[in-house]
Amino acid sequence: MKASTLIGIVLGAVAIFGSYLLEGGTFDALWVLPAMIIVFGGTLAAALAGSSFEQFSRIPRLLSIVFFPPKFEIQKTIDQIVTFAALARREGILGLERRKNEIKHPFLLKLFEVSIDGADPATLLATAETDMDFITERHLANISLFTKMGGYSPTMGIIGTVMGLISTLASAGSDPTVLIHHIATAFIATMWGIFMANLVWLPISDKLRTLHSEEMQLLRVMTAGVHSVQLGETPSVVRAKLMSALPLGVQMKFTKTTIPNPFFTPSQRHTPSEQKN
Repeated sequence: MKASTLIGIVLGAVAIFGSYLLEGGTFDALWVLPAMIIVFGGTLAAALAGSSFEQFSRIPRLLSIVFFPPKFEIQKTIDQIVTFAALARREGILGLERRKNEIKHPFLLKLFEVSIDGADPATLLATAETDMDFITERHLANISLFTKMGGYSPTMGIIGTVMGLISTLASAGSDPTVLIHHIATAFIATMWGIFMANLVWLPISDKLRTLHSEEMQLLRVMTAGVHSVQLGETPSVVRAKLMSALPLGVQMKFTKTTIPNPFFTPSQRHTPSEQKN
């Protein structure tokens, strides 16, 4: 499910706060503004201090990707590569030039353009590996940002707790209501710090890591596919090789799907009996 992260966070919040309400608690007791400012503001400030403005500005975009992730359609990619493999077998690698505008993924388009320009297989693989290395480096930087925020958040909660206890001790002997307020601020800060770390920041980091793995798998399929096309392998061999990226159950289902040959119109397809006549 594409929105699994958002659903998971909502379910986690419902479980935690629902249990709190069942114990007789109230939401008003949780919304302690000073504690929340310490945790949220402190965590974001620490993240900014440990990164750059450019990287920090990516947070809204990264959250959008996590909550509404792209779909990596490996099967459709395999179909397209197999189609190009058949075309290359018929017309040569230069025959792909007129069909490359059908390629939507920039990485796959780049690999086919490199092949059409006459690069040898080793150069193609080196180009793909270089691109994947830099993509991995950027992704790991984004993952690390949220992992660090997951570490900063509980610490900020502890800071809020210490500040609340200091205020409590400083108010000793005064109105008991003031003492209770300071104690609440102390413990609520800890709660928000742990909550945000374990239900928001760290799960977001894990989801980005999962999306990175899925994207790398897709890019490896593209690299292997274009490499096979460049070597002139038959479409059936290309399909069999690329299908290795899919689970065995999906492979069995996938092999039963008949994909029409894109180079013949329906009127050109004949059964063996028709051909004899």
